[in-house]
Amino acid sequence: MAQTDPGEPQRGWRERKKAKTKAAIQHHALRLFLEQGYEATTIEQIAEQAEISPSTFFRYFPKKEDVVLYDELDPLLFAAFAEQPDDLHPISAMRRAFRQVFMAISDDEMAHIEERARLVLSVPELRMLMLDQIVQAMHALATVLARRLGRDPDDFAARSYAGAVIGVFLATLYTGHPDAAASVIGEHFDNVRHFIDLLDAGLAYLEQGMPLS
Repeated sequence: MAQTDPGEPQRGWRERKKAKTKAAIQHHALRLFLEQGYEATTIEQIAEQAEISPSTFFRYFPKKEDVVLYDELDPLLFAAFAEQPDDLHPISAMRRAFRQVFMAISDDEMAHIEERARLVLSVPELRMLMLDQIVQAMHALATVLARRLGRDPDDFAARSYAGAVIGVFLATLYTGHPDAAASVIGEHFDNVRHFIDLLDAGLAYLEQGMPLS
């Protein structure tokens, strides 16, 4: 019989508590950003609203912009992708993972995601930092893709595939307008679920080999 690590439940509880605290801090920060603007909001104000000290804020978020860019869905997406049947095409597995995670999100959580997306897209500083976050997501996706295919994490084909998926994501994000602040999560579409429908269509196109004729 396989032995279990007695410390595993405690580590799991700590991770859940940490994620809950980070989400609460982000919630208060976004509300302040929307009420009085990103630049005008201080870390001290966020900490006061979250009923924590500024030093506690920095334990969770090294910089103010990190509280906006933090995305608790990424680990869920990668976990859902890893759980898909092995006989599924990688893109089919990714499409199912996206829908599995996003369709389980409540309306309140979805509104929170939309608020954060609008803020990121409307603040030039955050838009630039989002590019770094996208690159990190591409590397993480390449790793899980390589693992699924039984290849080395640095496999060029897996990295190229991950880059193509991220490219579909960016193309979807900018659908309807060249300006990120007025993109799909801005004024052109109603909500993130519509965004997921468009993203799914883009991934389906990728799965078909992206024919141009």
